[in-house]
Amino acid sequence: MSSCEQALLNPVPEAPVIERVLLVVAAALIDVDGRVLCAQRPAGKWMAGQWEFPGGKLEEGETPEYALVRELREELGIETRPTCFTPIGFASHTYEDKKLHLLMPLYACRFWQGTPVPCEQQNLKWLRPQEMYQKPFVPADQPLFPVLEAYLG
Repeated sequence: MSSCEQALLNPVPEAPVIERVLLVVAAALIDVDGRVLCAQRPAGKWMAGQWEFPGGKLEEGETPEYALVRELREELGIETRPTCFTPIGFASHTYEDKKLHLLMPLYACRFWQGTPVPCEQQNLKWLRPQEMYQKPFVPADQPLFPVLEAYLG
């Protein structure tokens, strides 16, 4: 029995208390070997030490693709363009402790200029999707591992 089938046997759960919905965007930078660049959140940040896909919050009036161009420049020192991104999935995750719901499209990117470097004191690591299960990733990113596995075939 699937988790959905099992859930349908139970009463409707109470919805979490959410104070805001946050739109963020993430990139799966994919190298020629089919590995994805992952970043470890630096000390002093919420969820420090956990791994994530590069990206961040959209600013007022920004589209997800332009936010990624800006975020990848700020975080990794690389240049990309909106046409370099292919949407491959999205995450929808509630952080109940923060009363926050996060919506995050994930874009694949295989083309950029420059070499990614940690511009914000984060650690970087190239991982295959199967290796991501062994790392402590932020909860919102974890459901995207099978999406990457399917995309990379």
